[in-house]
Amino acid sequence: GKTSLAQIIAQELKRPFFLLSAINSGVKEIRDVLEKAKGNLLSAGKTPLLFIDEIHRFSKSQQDSLLPAVEKGVITLIGATTENPSFEIIGPLLSRCQVYTLHELTKLDLMEILQHALKNDGYLQQKKIEIKEWEALLRFSGGDARKLLNLAELIINTLGGDVVAIDNDTVAQILQKQIHRYDKQGELHYDLASALIKSIRGSDPNAGVYYLARMLKGGEDPLFIARRLVILAAEDIGNANPTAIIMANNIFDACSKIGMPEARIMLSQLVTYLACSNKSNSAYMAIAQAYDAVDQHADAAVPLPLRNAPTALMKELGYGKSYGYSHLGEDQFIDQEFLPDALAGKAFYTPGNNARELEMRAFLKQRWKSKYGY
Repeated sequence: GKTSLAQIIAQELKRPFFLLSAINSGVKEIRDVLEKAKGNLLSAGKTPLLFIDEIHRFSKSQQDSLLPAVEKGVITLIGATTENPSFEIIGPLLSRCQVYTLHELTKLDLMEILQHALKNDGYLQQKKIEIKEWEALLRFSGGDARKLLNLAELIINTLGGDVVAIDNDTVAQILQKQIHRYDKQGELHYDLASALIKSIRGSDPNAGVYYLARMLKGGEDPLFIARRLVILAAEDIGNANPTAIIMANNIFDACSKIGMPEARIMLSQLVTYLACSNKSNSAYMAIAQAYDAVDQHADAAVPLPLRNAPTALMKELGYGKSYGYSHLGEDQFIDQEFLPDALAGKAFYTPGNNARELEMRAFLKQRWKSKYGY
């Protein structure tokens, strides 16, 4: 469909049209086409259209070779890709292009296309074909008209005869199982991973296991998922349930030993457990704020009482002097300053509003009183 669309554009604009496929073309083929385009531009006075299918397969150097011709207007470039161009197309080329997103066809579009084919195709006209149910056909097509037509042809030829009735059960039996659309390196990979994490963060185990199943059925590495869940256990649950990261790490280890298909059970247990845990991002926010503080106070001096004093000179300079050994204090606590002077009293960690962290807040308030605002 992408090539047909580019040809329609060329016909409507009455422009010379050149076609390349990134699968079997290199810099040499690009240069040959650009030379022909220059000749057409000089002779006809019209900027040719160069259509490159699967442009994301071009390397950086191959994409670089297009830049001068695009900048000088030697060609109007139309590149088609099934990937997110933000990831696959070099910045200088992308900045000189307008991105158009082609969306999946609607169910009505697909039904109209197939009915048109049944009425106008010479071979199909010889048969009496009735589509009693559409749901399975449309679901298996995934919004792709070409796939829908191929599936319909397969089903009609499989059933045979001059009278063909198509329903959901017939489609399912012939196609057996849906081919799951998934690219472990493409945009859908990141979209599904993002949806999985956000569903668990939002405490929805049902959505969580759905996206888990989507990824696993698509062939995703279970260890990739497990790694993401270990991170989530610290970032989104943290001290609200410290057991979460222990469980996540153990299941990561178990998945690495067991592998698929059984790993799906462990991952399902982990996804549902994490989704049903209390949530807190206080540890994540604490390190983020501490990073900011380090950027602003990169050279803040470590207080002398906290410094190591392995030599006599360091001791004479006051290293380690007046340090209060906490275990000698009441309840193993001595009130003293641990932060550099420039950050004294600065709170980076703010306990969340959940049972465990409320206990931690009370613990800190009992010791530090109002110093950190607890």
